Amino acid sequence: MTVLGGIDIGGTKCAAVIGIEQEGQIHVIGKRLYPTPASPDDAVQSFVTALRALMAEHAISKFDAIGISCGSPLDSRRGLILSPPNLPHWDHVDVVTPLREAFGTMVGLQNDANACALAEWQWGAGRGVRSMAFLTFGTGLGAGLILDGRLYAGRNDMAGEVGHMRLSADGPFGYGKAGSFEGYCSGGGIARLAQSMAQQQLAVGQPPLFCRSEAELAAITAKKVGEAAQQGDSLAVEVYRTVGQRLGEGLAILIDLLNPERIVIGSIYARQQALLEPAMRQVLEREALPGSLAVCEIVPAALGESVGDLASLSVAMNQLKAEAGAR
Repeated sequence: MTVLGGIDIGGTKCAAVIGIEQEGQIHVIGKRLYPTPASPDDAVQSFVTALRALMAEHAISKFDAIGISCGSPLDSRRGLILSPPNLPHWDHVDVVTPLREAFGTMVGLQNDANACALAEWQWGAGRGVRSMAFLTFGTGLGAGLILDGRLYAGRNDMAGEVGHMRLSADGPFGYGKAGSFEGYCSGGGIARLAQSMAQQQLAVGQPPLFCRSEAELAAITAKKVGEAAQQGDSLAVEVYRTVGQRLGEGLAILIDLLNPERIVIGSIYARQQALLEPAMRQVLEREALPGSLAVCEIVPAALGESVGDLASLSVAMNQLKAEAGAR
């Protein structure tokens, strides 16, 4: 039995969790969710306090490892958080050393995409493979890469920033670029694409189901467009067909470049696979190397809403395995 502690750091909320890993299965036995303190120093102290409280509640005497998941940029080797956009005052904040000293155990830090990739690899849709790419496909688009049986984070933790790849000269804006992978394949990107297409329909007096007037343009979301598509709205179906095509283009690049055994896609793809997959597959058949595509499974993420809790625990588990492999 392995006892793991986890901290998930968000811009508005933090979560402390305790998990028990046994025979390849993970069980979350305790969790505390609370608003992110304004001061980084206060936040770091709150991690220690929350984990100690959970230990007392569940009669845990020690952790085998602790994992921390946080948005980029960060320095996983030195345990530093480097001013992520959702944590603007966290400049070179050491979150690893205080936890290591407080609990006398190994502590690991990874960005949230890498942490989710580790969770899906260890306990979800990526189990049993040695090479895998995980795509977040939520508010934004990032990737975590498992290559040759280990996490690949790159020289300075910037590997997997697939959302920054440009797919077209123009298009929805995302990750600093018009026409980027994130511009098409993210919640915000889908909303912006739908807004543009709905505006054209409104101009000719053919309002789509998800936007009946100009006043509703700003309220368009990927969820609303998906619901309209499921009800048969032709423009909503076209939006998701376009997104599916661009998803296929982005995946073809990953397949040609990495030759992975599996690509696991989260969030929006997991919910809207039926809308996205036909167009995605058509493009993949045309764009990807046939031999590489033939050995790559593309599947929805399996952990669902629990991935947030398991992400930090997977960082702890990965830290344990890395230490064992180094001996």
